[in-house]
Amino acid sequence: MNAAIQKTMKNLSKNGITARWAENDAEALAILKEYLQPGDTVAVGGSVTLDELGVLPLLRSGAYQFLDRYQQGLSAGEVRGIFLKSFSADVYLCSSNAVTEDGELYNVDGNANRVSAISFGPKSVVMIVGVNKIVPTLKDAILRVKTVAAPRNAKRLGLSTYCAKAGRCMSVDQHCGEEMAKGCHADNRICCQYLVSAKQRVNGRIKVIIVNRELGY
Repeated sequence: MNAAIQKTMKNLSKNGITARWAENDAEALAILKEYLQPGDTVAVGGSVTLDELGVLPLLRSGAYQFLDRYQQGLSAGEVRGIFLKSFSADVYLCSSNAVTEDGELYNVDGNANRVSAISFGPKSVVMIVGVNKIVPTLKDAILRVKTVAAPRNAKRLGLSTYCAKAGRCMSVDQHCGEEMAKGCHADNRICCQYLVSAKQRVNGRIKVIIVNRELGY
């Protein structure tokens, strides 16, 4: 664990966010299980990280009441219903687009279901992040989304946005990428809602498991 990670974990704790270190995937899953009780209602935000760690099979094991947004055949209305039920979940699982060394969590959404649940609703929020998502400052977090997270996710989802084609937000060329909300005007733009989670009023509601490898975008 290098100095930047130690600083990040210390400042997360100062902000009332529980920070845990996992040396590998197995340790990350073991820590996650500590935060899940049999019968808990569990929901998830869209996350490549959770896929890469094999979290979904765990949630589908029958031990939990999983609000499964990925069930085949769900209508748009049924998916929205799951998003709404997620606000009263016992545990909400997701990743973070970036984590700053100052102990801030930076997340950007298109639909806002994930950033809304991070902010309020679920009793417990557990984020799993790879070391690739740790950045020095909030400015670096903003730039990371514009040059890494948003372009890769937009391409993965088959969206017709500038970033999906160019590999970066158009604001990087026009405004150096420093202005948080600047970007394209595509109808399916992936960056619409912006959330910075700093000092938390409910100590320990948000937990961050940092895994010693690259995960997700």
